[in-house]
Amino acid sequence: MSSIDQTYPEPSSNNLERDARVITAGHSEIAPGEIAIGVVIGRASEYFDFFVYGIASVLVFPKVFFPFANQLDGILWAFVIFSFAFIARPFGTALFMAIQRRWGRSTKLTMALFLLGFSTAGMAFLPGYATLGFQSIILLSIFRFVQGIALGGSWDGLPSLLALNAPENRRGWYAMLGQLGAPIGFAIASGLFLFLHGNLQEVDFLDWGWRYTFYVAFAINVVALFARLRLVVTEEYTQLLEERELEPTRVGELLSTQGHNIFIGAFAALASFALFHIVTVFPLSWIALGNTQSINDVLFVQLIGAGIAVVGMIASGLIADRIGRRQTLGLCASFIAVLSGFAPTLLNGDASAQNLFILLGFALLGLSYGQAAGAVTSNFSTKYRYAGAALTSDFAWLVGAAFAPLVALGLSAHFGLGYLSLYLLSGAGCTLVALRLNRALVA
Repeated sequence: MSSIDQTYPEPSSNNLERDARVITAGHSEIAPGEIAIGVVIGRASEYFDFFVYGIASVLVFPKVFFPFANQLDGILWAFVIFSFAFIARPFGTALFMAIQRRWGRSTKLTMALFLLGFSTAGMAFLPGYATLGFQSIILLSIFRFVQGIALGGSWDGLPSLLALNAPENRRGWYAMLGQLGAPIGFAIASGLFLFLHGNLQEVDFLDWGWRYTFYVAFAINVVALFARLRLVVTEEYTQLLEERELEPTRVGELLSTQGHNIFIGAFAALASFALFHIVTVFPLSWIALGNTQSINDVLFVQLIGAGIAVVGMIASGLIADRIGRRQTLGLCASFIAVLSGFAPTLLNGDASAQNLFILLGFALLGLSYGQAAGAVTSNFSTKYRYAGAALTSDFAWLVGAAFAPLVALGLSAHFGLGYLSLYLLSGAGCTLVALRLNRALVA
């Protein structure tokens, strides 16, 4: 752990670190499996926060914060604010990298995760438009932007450390382990909404029921904080990071010297990131608008889909260790392109057809997203890998997922689902081009 300069009376995580050190007493080394557990717990808490907002954007916010708009416009306005967190992520990464350089990794992580929990819990206590008027929308936007700042700052280097310490012939397997937090976080969020939406009267759900999911976020983040500090504060973890030279570099220097690698990395997984919200948030909004089946039924199907995604991620690890991670990404992008051609027919069909799209989408999401993290971060030299992996992830989310629900729903509602197909197809095409370009550059 980096020490804090005594000249500055800055906030510190000393008490949390001391508790974590007691918990980790007796650990002599950190195995890849331990790192993977820390990654899964940390990512699951972050994804839970984001999916809670995504689901609420469809079921809650149009009525609570945009009651003056019709249902479609209310959802679209909620999706506009949804994108703010992804816009904020690169700024959060840059800010907290500077904090880490000055005051240490554990202080940075503690501040980021408490900020993430605070902003999410703050939404739970936020009065609606009926009470505060337009100020409620402004505050919601601020909380959402702060979520993104905090998420960018929560980068701990565990995925990079996991990749570098995994056995040479098991890199795909260990890369997949770090991605399991996504379906786990989604399952928890959708499960809570399913329980509350299914067991409360609509007036109670819109008044206070939905807020409970945001209350839970802070508690989950505290658990995740200790799970990650359990590794971060150990001497073994610090030694591993120093041996691998996984330390933050200045963002300006990184962009000027490694900008091309960040660009390729962001687009190499674009198909997977584009699909991410198209099978989680978008179907919920499309079905809610069309009223073609019960929202509770959709949430239940998506819970099953999250389980299928877990199976898909496990399979992706096995496949990637046989044919390579980049080849796996390219193959999955091709399958996503095929799915895009059937999307209009399935989503315009009956409940069975819509559910089939959701389940197929989750299966492909598991296969592709399981290898989406850091597939080309080996392009970075050791000096830039820590910060490079963080910014690559930030820009991949920004380009591929930030505006996916907004663009897909807006175009599909006004011009037809053919535009959803084009959106997914463009993501698949960008992935294939980026992978081809990467191969040419590293050849």
